[in-house]
Amino acid sequence: MPAFDLPLPELERHRPDIEEPADFDAFWTSTLKEAGQADPLLSVRPVETGLRLTRTWDVTFRGFAGDPVRAWFSRPAGVGELLPAVVEFAGYGRGRGLPHERLTWVNAGHAHLLMDNRGQGDQYGCGGDTPDPHALAPGGPGPAVRGLLGAADYHYRRLITDAVRAVAAVRGLPGVDPARTVAVGNSQGGGLALAVAGLVPDLAAVLVTAPLLCGIRRALDLTDAGPYGEIAAYLSVHRGAEHAAYRTLSYVEGVSFARRARAPAHFGVGLRDTVCPPSGTYAAFNRYAELTGADPRREIHAYPFNGHEGGDAVQVRRQLGWLEEVLDGRHR
Repeated sequence: MPAFDLPLPELERHRPDIEEPADFDAFWTSTLKEAGQADPLLSVRPVETGLRLTRTWDVTFRGFAGDPVRAWFSRPAGVGELLPAVVEFAGYGRGRGLPHERLTWVNAGHAHLLMDNRGQGDQYGCGGDTPDPHALAPGGPGPAVRGLLGAADYHYRRLITDAVRAVAAVRGLPGVDPARTVAVGNSQGGGLALAVAGLVPDLAAVLVTAPLLCGIRRALDLTDAGPYGEIAAYLSVHRGAEHAAYRTLSYVEGVSFARRARAPAHFGVGLRDTVCPPSGTYAAFNRYAELTGADPRREIHAYPFNGHEGGDAVQVRRQLGWLEEVLDGRHR
């Protein structure tokens, strides 16, 4: 797929106006206040994985409305010191899978929590274990359109709340340094990590690649791929529902979360990405932290000949080095 979005020089200057609801902050303050009334952890059970250098626990924590959300928590075996915690969010249609699937961050010496995606897990990978008991509002079969016509009922209100509660949960686990908690994700996971950065003011760092839910209105005009295609297909049937859908989506717009973020940030983007168009990533990067008065360290890496995979392992290598520098600076 050839490049289809703005040329790179224009992307580097891309700072679009975002239609942000007046009650955006009140909406999320109320949502998170309700979700945070109880201790996040429900259970922590050790599991045998066959891996000698990694210890893993099956964690259940309270997410949106107190619903049980599953996660894998892993840390290097035989290490007693307090470790930074990397909270990772999975991509669209994925669940937490199996505990030995994602070992990069624990092999780098970090504690690692991989959150399950409620109501997802049936499209890729090895499945998930967290149902979504609230997926009853009108909408299509895909998560991106469940409850699309009302912000209070929307799937991503619940999933973003789960993501924020995952940070609270990992900070309550043994052997974790709460001051060095990091949010990480690609695609949908990147959108969730960016939302966490905007809602958790004391996050140590955020690393996102090809984040979903950024520049949503423009993405719907550009592509029919992935979750945006599901939204477009729903609106093609439910003619006249655009206004309600756009208003709902404005409450989960990643650029709005990015504007409220404070943590150091590392971005990656493929310039031929038709799933999450690069203009959305650059919009979030260019407007990052602008409402907070902070000037955090941030950088972005573009891959001109890559699509949704972005820099793949090359980007991960860059993330590892960058995060080590950021966390070392906080630890001194």
